[in-house]
Formats: sequence, structure tokens, C-alpha cells
Amino acid sequence: MASHNYERANEIAGPALDRPLVHLSKFYSSMSRKFFYLILAAVPCLLLSCQSPPKVENPSNNNQSTATYISQADQLYAQRDDLTRLQQGIVLLRQAITADPGSYDAAWRLAKFDYYLATHTDNGARDNALREGIQAGKTAVQLQGDKPEGHFWLGANYGGSLESDSIAAPSSIDDVRKEMETVLTINQGYQDGSAYMVLGLVDLKAPKIVGGDPQKAVTEMEKGLRFGNTNAFLHLHLAEAYQAVGRSSDAHQQLNTILSMKPDPNYLPELKEAQNQARQIIDKIK
Repeated sequence: MASHNYERANEIAGPALDRPLVHLSKFYSSMSRKFFYLILAAVPCLLLSCQSPPKVENPSNNNQSTATYISQADQLYAQRDDLTRLQQGIVLLRQAITADPGSYDAAWRLAKFDYYLATHTDNGARDNALREGIQAGKTAVQLQGDKPEGHFWLGANYGGSLESDSIAAPSSIDDVRKEMETVLTINQGYQDGSAYMVLGLVDLKAPKIVGGDPQKAVTEMEKGLRFGNTNAFLHLHLAEAYQAVGRSSDAHQQLNTILSMKPDPNYLPELKEAQNQARQIIDKIK
């Protein structure tokens, strides 16, 4: 959910990372803080049916080093299509944090993994993942607030919590905006411009009475294109914004761009979701 971005250059264990906005719009729904879900990512659960996660066995470990836990978790994340593997990665990251509570790299990854799980599960499992993701994101920000990863994934999990009635002390739209704006002050190109996409989604999906503005959404997402020309979900949500302001031709152009993208092995699940969503939108606006 690819380009040579900041995260890919700085991660411990490699390239198998998703584009955030891949899932960032599933839960954008009603005004009582339920009108949108961060993406992102791109975000949405998009076209994937949410499901209850399978029972997970703990991966074997022998008091390994924190770096080893993180490396193994990244390898499992590369297989995130299988939620069992994703959950095994989450277990490893918890073990990494137990071994080293001051590990920034383990904390922000746990927030990211939990966010992916939340966007592909439902009900209690989703809420539990979001709770843990928020706490992990907060920990990452406390450990190294001058880096973008913690802020971004904290903001993503905040967005997810807007949908839930069962999460105590729910987040607000302002919480999401604050984290994404902080990401932009640190690194505008983080995750291929996805912070711009998330801010644009807030403007696109929020009611006008609380600051929603489709034209502002277009402006924000167009800024993101400077960094995310290969970010399929940025193109997807920009197409939605164009459609909202009556620019159907520009919307079609963005959707066709998604369908013509060459698959990157590191982002196959995200591209598949974005392309499926793009086809659905094209069918609706023909």
C-alpha cells in the first residue's frame, strides 16, 4: 500500500510494509464521531469482508533479542493476508516490548500491526486491536516524538476508535488531525504522502458543521501526490474527492491510474484492494 519512502529506509528488518491509507476510510460514517474511519489507506476494509481472527499459537522463542523479535515480526507481516501470521507477528512484538520496554521500533510496529488487524476483523477483536494500537502509538510518541512513525500509526488507530462505542475515552477528529499534521512537520513524504491523504479524508467525510470541506480535501490530497504518485489509495481517495466536487473526468483519470499500476511484491494486498475499489467506483459513475 511503492516508493522509496522514509519508512522503507529506516526500518530494522525490511520492506514488507503496507500503505496506511489502505484502510483509512472504512469506518467514516455518522456525525456522532462515527462518520469516518481512518487510511489508509489506504487506510477502509474496502472490499475485504471483515472476519473474526483465528486462534493463534505463540511463535516459538528462546528469550531472543529485541531486534530478532522485530525482524521475525516483519517477516510475518509480509504474510499479512493470513491473519494468523499477522497475529503471530503481534505476539512477537509484544515479546520485544517485554524484553525492551524502551524499544521505539517495536512500539510503532505494534501500533501498525494492530491497525491492520483492526481493519480486517470486527466487533470485539477489532476494538481490542485498536485499544492496544492506541497505547502502542502513544508509547512510541513518548519514546521518540521527533519521528513520524509513532504519530502516524497513533493517528490511524485514533481514527479507527471513532467508530467504536465500546472503547473508553474515544478519540476525536482533532486527535487525528493533530497526529497527521505532526507527521507533516517531521516528514511530508512519510508513507508516500499518506498523512495528506488522511487529512483529506477527514475533510471529505466529515460533516460541514465540524469542518468537512470536499474542496479542501482535494487540495490536501493533491499536495500528497508530490510524494505518493505510486500510492494507490491516495489516487483512490483523490478520485472520490474529485467526484464530490463535480470533477468526474479527473476522477476517472485517478482511477485509471490505479488500474494501470504495476504490482509491487511488497504491497500486493493493498494494490488488490485499491484496484477492486477503483473498479467499483468506475461502475457507479459510468
